[in-house]
Amino acid sequence: MKIQCPRSQCSSHSFTSPKLKAIVRNGSFRRQSDCRRIRRYFCRCCGSYFSNATPRADRYQKKRKANYAIYRLYSSGVSQRRLAKVLNLNRKTVVRKVRYLAELERKRQEVFLKSHYGSKPLSQIQFDDLETSEHTKCKPLSVTLAVDPETRKIIKFKVASMPASGLLAEISRRKYGFRKDERPSQWNAFMKELTPFTTRECVWSSDENPHYSAPLKRHHPLATHTRFKGARGATTGQGELKKLWFDPLFALNHTCAMLRANLNRLFRRTWCTTKNKQGLIDHLSIYISYHNQALTGPRVAKRSAFKEAS
Repeated sequence: MKIQCPRSQCSSHSFTSPKLKAIVRNGSFRRQSDCRRIRRYFCRCCGSYFSNATPRADRYQKKRKANYAIYRLYSSGVSQRRLAKVLNLNRKTVVRKVRYLAELERKRQEVFLKSHYGSKPLSQIQFDDLETSEHTKCKPLSVTLAVDPETRKIIKFKVASMPASGLLAEISRRKYGFRKDERPSQWNAFMKELTPFTTRECVWSSDENPHYSAPLKRHHPLATHTRFKGARGATTGQGELKKLWFDPLFALNHTCAMLRANLNRLFRRTWCTTKNKQGLIDHLSIYISYHNQALTGPRVAKRSAFKEAS
């Protein structure tokens, strides 16, 4: 593997001296956190020192061994407090690692979409909203999902706040005031971001929500929008899986049921709730990468691939 200087302004990339090398070895050191031997280098062009760990995103972490465990357990129904107790970590350390992993997995998802759907865009796609709440049911949130019906891989998601409805509407306005409905703007951004990964004549399938048609026609005027009537849940606690002999939105409903089963904040009966919207976005970012790579891809997530991405 060719070693390059991590500085973007360094001229070592165009170093053409036939006798001298731009980058030479400069010893090694033992990393204290995991006792691994890391090789150090010296760049003759800019006079800087760097190592094999310099370009990695986890170069300053002291508990990097816990990253892979948090990546898998947090996508398997384990809460942050229980992660701290099981892995013998401070809760603040777990919060920082969740934020780090979420940012890392968002970048991995972009690479995944470009490699799988950039050259072969989808001709069919299913999308719908999943409802949850922020701290209390009086402050609901909407999660818009897009799923590949053939592989059940999650393509995109958006989280938007919405006002409470039904019997909780008056209580919500009295306790928390007016709550803006962010769903229309998020639907527009959602449809726009899916443009590179769908064909112009793509068939979009959803339920009979009348508000989906306007943003879909705005960004996908040649697409076909197929709507299906909703149905009752299969059994108690499985409201996402429908009690039908044939469910035309099975890939989407099954994916939503997996979200309910693997994210502790989305359980039907749980005391783990979303405290802020960004926490839900980070949790979904981590789970979607695990869902696409491990649950609907290879049987076991490859640890080597995870290390290379981090």
